Amino acid sequence: MSDTLEVTKADHAMRHWTHESAGKIQIGSALHKRMFCEMLLTTHNPYKPAVIEWPALPPAALKRVTSLPIWDIAVQTEGRASIRVATYAASVPDPLLREALTMNGSEEARHKVVLSKLVEAYGIALAPEPPYPAPDDPLRAWMLTGYSECIDSFFAFGLFEAARQSGFFPEELVETFEPVIQEEARHILFFSNWVAWYRRNLPWYRRPAFLFKVASVWVSLIVDRISLARGFDTNGAAQDMNFPANVGDSVGGGVSAAALIDLCLTENDRRMGGYDARLLRPTTVPRLARLARRFIRK
Repeated sequence: MSDTLEVTKADHAMRHWTHESAGKIQIGSALHKRMFCEMLLTTHNPYKPAVIEWPALPPAALKRVTSLPIWDIAVQTEGRASIRVATYAASVPDPLLREALTMNGSEEARHKVVLSKLVEAYGIALAPEPPYPAPDDPLRAWMLTGYSECIDSFFAFGLFEAARQSGFFPEELVETFEPVIQEEARHILFFSNWVAWYRRNLPWYRRPAFLFKVASVWVSLIVDRISLARGFDTNGAAQDMNFPANVGDSVGGGVSAAALIDLCLTENDRRMGGYDARLLRPTTVPRLARLARRFIRK
């Protein structure tokens, strides 16, 4: 009973957080930085991948899960993300921000372990992993990971719920994997506030270069997703993308594009709803989704 209670408390704490300060905050201020860093640090869920009890799956469910063509890509994505975040964290002089970034990187590494344990439990064969070298440009690599997660997590929220509703993922597997999905919500909330804080604290003469870097990151992400739509990168290898773009038709049980966008928007709001309302939320992908939704009939 005590173990169950502790798990329940940790899960609730991961999803609900309000800073002790009162009143409005100025974006870019020291208080703003303290808020989004403390949000990430104090909502950390200390679950251990090694002791996760993966539920036994009926034959049909096991076949659905093991046939998804995402596991190699998912494991490699988390491997790259963890080294990118850790490398940027090591370059940051601010102690509190570095601590939060280090936590972010360790959680990305833990996601990789969770996925590795999942494929091991269900007998999914993975291709040999490539090396994960430290990036030459830590800031750009951190931004690539952050913006990529903002895109992928938005759609993953909806697809994960669609998979639950359709029964593609059994309820027991959904509950087991749920903390990983919520951690991604925390990551993109942290990243969105970091972007705003970082930009506000740059001298005016450095802001154009930062905006150019942001634009180059978005171009890279668009090119990557075009490559993913074709199945491979320019070298013929599986691309470094994530769950949403690969398995939408399979897990949703035939859900329409309009219904899926509505579900993504609803789940995004739900997963962000428990955190201090004064923190900025990711807005670009939800805005684009709402714009696209106007042109899609139910």
